[in-house]
Amino acid sequence: MGQSHSKVIGHPKYQESKRIAIFLSMPDEIQTEEIIKDMFKQGKECFIPRYKPHSNHMDMLKLSSAEDISSLTLTSWNILQPSDDDSVREEALAGGGLDLIFMPGLGFDKKGNRLGRGKGYYDTYLERCMKHPSGKPYTIALAFKEQICESVPVTENDVQLDEILYEDC
Repeated sequence: MGQSHSKVIGHPKYQESKRIAIFLSMPDEIQTEEIIKDMFKQGKECFIPRYKPHSNHMDMLKLSSAEDISSLTLTSWNILQPSDDDSVREEALAGGGLDLIFMPGLGFDKKGNRLGRGKGYYDTYLERCMKHPSGKPYTIALAFKEQICESVPVTENDVQLDEILYEDC
């Protein structure tokens, strides 16, 4: 995974965050498995997305261990996520909220704008975070250098990222 993995693990925001949401990578995204393993090694709480199809609703559900990933189901979009009848897992906002969210995306610009896959899952989720007592989590995008553009199209619902970490190619 190259440098972005160590960039993340050495990042002060990551170090100080206890409750972190991160995506499970699709093949064309920065691979996150090493980061997830590190979270458990450091005793952090790890949450992953469960997307609701035909909507823009997403929950962030708690993983119990890195091995727990192998118990997840593959959706029709080829994403591993907790199944719909999995009510045992804590949803981040039902508990202590989130300190940090690592966000995927198709493209980013230097101003912190993000081009997602068009459904608005993360923007909608961040709105819910803002209503939570712990407030808005810090947001870091994980990107490949090729994904950084001069500017990406944005709408007024798009939430700007706090930071973009990209892998130097």
